[in-house]
Amino acid sequence: MLFGTAGVPRSAWPPSTIGGIERIAELGLGCMEIEFVQGVKMGETAARLVGEAAIRTGVRLSAHAPYYINLNSDDMEKVRASQSRILQTARIASLCRAENVVFHPAFYMGRPPEEVYSTVKNYLGEILDQLERERIQVCIRPEVTGKGSQFGTIEELVNLSAELEGVALCLDFSHWHARTGKFNSYPEFEAVLLQMRQRLGEAALENMHIHVSGISYGKKGELKHLNLGESDFQYRELLRVLKDYDVKGMVICESPNLEEDALRLQATYNSL
Repeated sequence: MLFGTAGVPRSAWPPSTIGGIERIAELGLGCMEIEFVQGVKMGETAARLVGEAAIRTGVRLSAHAPYYINLNSDDMEKVRASQSRILQTARIASLCRAENVVFHPAFYMGRPPEEVYSTVKNYLGEILDQLERERIQVCIRPEVTGKGSQFGTIEELVNLSAELEGVALCLDFSHWHARTGKFNSYPEFEAVLLQMRQRLGEAALENMHIHVSGISYGKKGELKHLNLGESDFQYRELLRVLKDYDVKGMVICESPNLEEDALRLQATYNSL
């Protein structure tokens, strides 16, 4: 199990992607998520240099696609733009040697969840077909979302992972806690892993991509990320479940203090 940050650590200098990778290695962390959330603004030459830095340091990478994605939009131009953003992220991520592309897939827009599921599955299938044509090998990971208005329950994403080769979920435990107001104890975290194992097989637990942070929430779900020490999120219980089930993969910390909480997660995990 590797631990790292969502974006360049705050203590990195220079504060660039390569500087972030090098700082991750200096800190003794193992992974980093490149944040393209405001747009993919990295060219191919720069991406190859990032890939070289990742290989040199042994830091494993993922990438988060732009926030402006809705595969269930009423406007077909917005759907195509959403697909394009995921594809562009995947292209640059591949050159960076990143393994995963994470994104928030859609909003329900007042439609029945089963209808939205079919729509998202269809448009994701088109993305996968294009990636295959371009021979781009990254794992497409729709993320468990933090609000009830957003497509992205665990059941929805587990089903997509089972039905579409090349898709696996990004399991954001903090989002799920905020969305449900529950799922904040050992038995509840364990139930999520058992659901995944039953539907996707043991291999799903051997290559997981997990997001964790402190989080504040209200009746409609997620409000904002917090540092772990300021939140009610029971991260120790989560880490105990991950260790007990010998889960492998990446844990990306999205707390505002980034590397501080990533190091806290890693130290806690290693102490169990």
